Order: sequence, then C-alpha cells, then structure tokens
Amino acid sequence: MLLSLQGELHNLKCFSLVSYDVTMDYDDLVVPLLRRMTHLEKLTLYLRILHRNAFVDGTHLQNEILDYMPQLHTFKFYISTQEDIYSSFPHKSNSDIERKFTNIRYGQMASIIDSFRGGNAAICHIYSLPFTFSRLEMITTHFPMIVFDTVTYLSVYDIIPMEHEFFIRISQIFPILKYFSIENNRSLSFERNEWEFDKNASCSIIEFPHLISLDVMCANIDYIAQFLLETKAHLPCLTELKVNYYQLKKVTMNFTRDTTRRSCC
Repeated sequence: MLLSLQGELHNLKCFSLVSYDVTMDYDDLVVPLLRRMTHLEKLTLYLRILHRNAFVDGTHLQNEILDYMPQLHTFKFYISTQEDIYSSFPHKSNSDIERKFTNIRYGQMASIIDSFRGGNAAICHIYSLPFTFSRLEMITTHFPMIVFDTVTYLSVYDIIPMEHEFFIRISQIFPILKYFSIENNRSLSFERNEWEFDKNASCSIIEFPHLISLDVMCANIDYIAQFLLETKAHLPCLTELKVNYYQLKKVTMNFTRDTTRRSCC
C-alpha cells in the first residue's frame, strides 16, 4: 500500500495508518510518505516499530512529520518503539520522553518506557489521550493506571511475576477486554502448590465479564490456575482457551476438578 502511493498528495485531508505487525521500515517508508501530505487536517497512526536505534518521541514527531503538515488540527496516535539496549544507546527516562511533547498542540499525550529480557531490551509506548484504539501489545506490570475503555485486545509480557493485584488492575483499566494473551514463565508468589488445593482465596475474585479468548500458551502453570480456578477469577464469556494440554490436565486434575469446571465448561 505504501509503495503504491506515488507523487504529491496535496488533496489528501484525512489519513489513517493502522498496522498491528511490527515494522523496520518506519524511517524509509512511513516518514517519507507522511511528509508528502502537506494539506492533511486529520491524522491517525498506530505503529509498532522495531530496531530504529532510537525511540520515537515528541521531538521526532514534530520535526520529522508534523512540521510538514501546517493545516493539521487532529492527531490521534499510538506508537511503540522496541529496541535492544547496548552501552551506546541513549538512555531516556519516561519524564524525558514526556517533556518532548510540550510543543505538540493536539491534545494530551502520555508515554511509558519498559525494559525486558533482563534489561537488554526496552520498549517505549507513546500515545494520545483519550486512547481511541482497540489493541495494545507488549505491556508490562509498570503500565500506568489509566482507563483504556476502547481496548478489546491486550497482550502482556514480563520477566517478573504478575501478581493477583496486577490482574485486578488489568480488569479495572481495560473494562471491555475480550482477547487476552499472557507471556511470563515466572511463578506467582503463591504458597508452594497453593493452587493444587480447593480452598477459598483470601484475595478478591477477578472479574473479566467480556473476555472470550485467553492465551496462556507461553505462561507459567500458575497463570493457568489464576484464571481457571473459580476462587481466583470469573470468566463468564470465555469460549476460546489457548493452553498447553499437559498443564491444563494438571490444573484441572485430569479434567475432574470442580473448581475449574465453570471456567472450562
């Protein structure tokens, strides 16, 4: 699509580019395309960028894109930049990123920087508020307490345990969540083999009233128990479960366990 848009684009007033796949062609294809839209009034971007050797921040957006659009009055965006971290990579804090939004005059904006793979990689999310997109990926336990009431698809990843309180936050800040994917191989801080016993949990039951698909293929067995035990979570609309068969068999006690029956029915 990008390569087919040749020549100047003076007549274009509104443009939306939403790509859920990661791209390494942002600087070579996307930026030059946007610079040709000199009469653009409304712009929507959802981009996941990989390995550009620098985070996309407010200064980059202003200097490399927005300065080329003098008639722009509406700018909605979510952009994540995922990078490997090495000694020469410029270190930036979340406050550094947010300070560079001050010259962008299209409404409130926010950011979050998360590290993963033991600090050898990082991802920077920048987005306009209110958040208007339906999908978020690669967020961690450090994601801010902001209500994302349009998000229906969410994937979370971390190398530290995602405790019960984290999933309570998820249920609160993503109230219409329908598709949920969890990647974490660390055990929760349950008492040893706690999930093997059908006792009432002292913590509150997490409610995901709209969740229809749960993917725990790349998750520790603790997270399977976290969501399938009715003493820990309630998933009344669940119709799709992506899970390791042998872990499922263990949690459900060979598909005979009463406390997993409601979630698995």
